[in-house]
Amino acid sequence: MNAVPPPGCPARQSLYGPEFAADPTAVYRLLRESGPTAPVELAPGVRATLVTGYDAALHVLRSPETFSKDPRHWKDLADGTVPAASPVLPMMTYRPSALFTDGEEHARLRGVITDTLARVESGTLRGYAERSADTLIDRFAPLGTADLLGEYAQVLPLLVFNHLFGCPTGHGVRLVEGMSGMFDGVDAEKAYELLIATLVDLVALKRRRPAPDLTSWLMEHPAALTDEELIHTLAVLMGSGTEPQQNLIANGLRLLLSDDRFAGDLSGGTLPVEDALDEVLWTDPPIANYAVHYPRYDVVYEGTPLRAGDPLVVSLAAANTDPTLTNRQRTGNRAHLAWSAGPHTCPAQGPARLIASVAVEKLLDRIPDIELTVPVEELRWRPGPFHRALAALPVSFPPAPAVGRSGNGRSGDGRPEYGRRDSPEGSSTEPFPPPAFEPWTPEAGRPRSAWARTVTWWRGE
Repeated sequence: MNAVPPPGCPARQSLYGPEFAADPTAVYRLLRESGPTAPVELAPGVRATLVTGYDAALHVLRSPETFSKDPRHWKDLADGTVPAASPVLPMMTYRPSALFTDGEEHARLRGVITDTLARVESGTLRGYAERSADTLIDRFAPLGTADLLGEYAQVLPLLVFNHLFGCPTGHGVRLVEGMSGMFDGVDAEKAYELLIATLVDLVALKRRRPAPDLTSWLMEHPAALTDEELIHTLAVLMGSGTEPQQNLIANGLRLLLSDDRFAGDLSGGTLPVEDALDEVLWTDPPIANYAVHYPRYDVVYEGTPLRAGDPLVVSLAAANTDPTLTNRQRTGNRAHLAWSAGPHTCPAQGPARLIASVAVEKLLDRIPDIELTVPVEELRWRPGPFHRALAALPVSFPPAPAVGRSGNGRSGDGRPEYGRRDSPEGSSTEPFPPPAFEPWTPEAGRPRSAWARTVTWWRGE
């Protein structure tokens, strides 16, 4: 960042609104004219510096002695400059979790997460993901059309997480609805309140009825988390495993269905899913701009002053596509920053990648002749400064039979069999109820909110 922005470059580029969502690459390109860091606005009245250079991003992420993750350093928030009702506050204000702490406290809280995730067997997780994928595909396979975002990528992580965290069905829907609202920045405070209230209910339920699930394992960890720490640790885990997970699945499918480098191989029986996921993690990471840090003191980076307490937002997307990185440096390796780096590297990247791989492979195996129903450039993206998230992913395909989760998938009366709806309270094997919402079709115009459809389906309305 130069002291004076270059000609034609606004003082602060906006990272919110439909214009940025439609073409963030153009914004990153403009910001790079100022150097590896540049001034941005995350929301009205919320100033920050965006780190767009790969080397600069690594420097920030790997220098906790200089750059803190603790938002209590944020000067504009402390002095009232940031509006109290700002939609980004639920994503940026301090919580007692591994995401917002440093040093020994961060190590303690992160240790609880890594120890607990280590108890999840990959075979069990794969089974949850495969069962969830088959259940959802059975819903739309006979119809010949689908919105792969609202009817698949958004719902699949919810089904898996209901199992992993032992969530009753209604809790799972509310939890992911809350996380989605926080990332969108629309009614973010209301979404955050929904998230926390639901987590409080879940913790109370698990105290009454512990089970072999992640929630109960977190509660019994020797670190003895307080209820507040437990709730916000759950929020971190669910936040990192739902919104980013659905974006990784949807963005991977979009690439496979639109890019000749990948789509051309689908009919041949070779599914380059891992290559496609790597490409997405490099060029369209599901969380585009986050990893917020705060300089502990005034520093200068490559001639640019960075003031103590001013938020530095690492653009994982811009850093990954830094022109100083050659294609040779990207091809065949996973040195991208989609999972962040340094002490705050995502501890769940293995499970996240497994779920995404299963979701994409299962769909393309069951429905190989699938096509986008609109040109890829006409797909719309959800506004928001933090994520890279599609609004819908409409597809069409030759209708295929439902196979069911057990045998032919039919009950005695010939209807699709989706599982029981009478699991006991707190069970970690929640049912997958049958569908009730209409499929997306081009003639129907813009589909309803994906979450409205999900909730309607889940409640059987």
